[in-house]
Amino acid sequence: MANYYTDNRDLKFHLHHPLMEKIVQLKERNFCEKDQFDFAPMDFEDAMDSYEKVLEVAGEISGDIIGPNAEGVDAQGPQVIDGHVKYADGTQVNIDALVKAGLMGMSLPRRFGGLNFPIVPYIMAADIVSRADAGFVNIWGLQDCAETINEFASEEQKLEYLPQVAAGATMAMDLTEPDAGSDLQAVQLKASYDEQKGVWLLNGVKRFITNGDGHISLVLARSEAGTKDGRGLSMFIHHKKNGGVTVRRIEHKMGIIGSPTCELVFKDAPAELVGSRKMGLIKYVMALMNGARLGIAAQSVGISEAAYREALQYALERVQFGKAIIRFPAVYEMISTMKAKLDASRTLLYETARFVDIYKTYMHIAEEKRLDPVERDEMKMYQKLADLFTPLVKGMSSEFCNQLAYDAVQIHGGSGFMKDYPVERLYRDARITSIYEGTTQLQVVAAIRGVTTGAYLNQIREYESQKVAPELAFLKRSLIIMTDEYEHAVKHVMDVNDNEYVDFHARRMVEMAGYIIMGYLLMLDANRDREYLRSARNFVKYGKGIVHAHAVFIGSSTVDDLGSYKYLLV
Repeated sequence: MANYYTDNRDLKFHLHHPLMEKIVQLKERNFCEKDQFDFAPMDFEDAMDSYEKVLEVAGEISGDIIGPNAEGVDAQGPQVIDGHVKYADGTQVNIDALVKAGLMGMSLPRRFGGLNFPIVPYIMAADIVSRADAGFVNIWGLQDCAETINEFASEEQKLEYLPQVAAGATMAMDLTEPDAGSDLQAVQLKASYDEQKGVWLLNGVKRFITNGDGHISLVLARSEAGTKDGRGLSMFIHHKKNGGVTVRRIEHKMGIIGSPTCELVFKDAPAELVGSRKMGLIKYVMALMNGARLGIAAQSVGISEAAYREALQYALERVQFGKAIIRFPAVYEMISTMKAKLDASRTLLYETARFVDIYKTYMHIAEEKRLDPVERDEMKMYQKLADLFTPLVKGMSSEFCNQLAYDAVQIHGGSGFMKDYPVERLYRDARITSIYEGTTQLQVVAAIRGVTTGAYLNQIREYESQKVAPELAFLKRSLIIMTDEYEHAVKHVMDVNDNEYVDFHARRMVEMAGYIIMGYLLMLDANRDREYLRSARNFVKYGKGIVHAHAVFIGSSTVDDLGSYKYLLV
């Protein structure tokens, strides 16, 4: 019996972060539902016990069902039958197991049949499921689309759709089109209101839609005739049972094969408007994608966990030249660096999740009562931090995920190139994480404002101000040096006063901020538990080299150097 929660001490460590008490108190409104719902917690300890028990169930299903099914699902894949998706056999088994266990609608309020869990344990479940099968988490994890309904839909829509999600209905977000990928302002799917039927009708094509044949879909469509930009787009809910949508084909992908990526054809598909017209992209999709990006970060960490474990196990068992290959410096350095990157990704993931938890909970509280000045200021602060950290964690964790999957194959040698070992699948699954829900380059575009406004530096200073044990002082000294190099590099770029020059160095500056922040978070983890000291030391050393290299490159460049990189454009 495998359990992907109980066999990983890192998860419990992050679940019991000191900030969780504040998160739980806010989420449970001081435990006001304990007399209304049978499973509502009575106090903080009761709530944490509930999270642990549910995560143990998620860990058991992941270890005993989803993980063992992963290779079969990857081999079989989904198919289109009569315009609809039929999942691989193992996928349906996975869904049935999670629905039976009540693991749908984890973060939804209890009045809709959800568990009312904070984001942290929900993201932790996604981390666990991703370790078992990264493709499957794209089906189960899309339940976070329900958060958008909970945030922006009418009360009638919430009562109609959210209990269905909690009961096991799958979801999809239908955003991209053949000519509208990253540039969602170019969406052309037409939404027109039928006065006689009193319903919106959707017509057009969507492409690259994850789990596109899900029961309930959030659809971005052009509701304002004659418009060409994001101000003409609105968000709609479409239910599969109402018809009008067929799956033209399932994309033949490199990885995450069990997750059907669909091309959809809409023909007078009935739909309901969510919130206000014209706000589909400007407001609702931005909220939807921020949640999705946090989910991809969790997926990346889960894949990294699987890759690290496979590499470690193989290195311990594979004997060459009379000894296990892990005893060779070239291998044990790789394994140690993999662990450091994994721990750094995970600590940034849960720091971001905590920020999201607090600001979103305050946002929901604001719908129930007027926030006092302290609460309002806290909501604004945590929202800024969540917006700051979300592109950073998505970008950094997905890049590390690809690196760990690469190294896992490398450690396996020729065997890693064969389908006999899980690392071959992990390598293929990892590749998408730095592409969908916004490529790493787009995460840099989102994150660079945190560099140029000094927001990342302010948060770094906040971490620097926290007291740590004397034996961790050497880590703080290194991080202060790294911060000084980062600050000088940013000043060098900003002093040039050229936007293209800022864009040219944006990735380097964002990475520098990322390595420093992750280093500080690992140092603070080590301050709570010395088990993290090795990872903190290894990661800070590794990051120090990268930060210094970026600082040297930036410091030795001028705006005139851009010409040597543009020659192919001429």
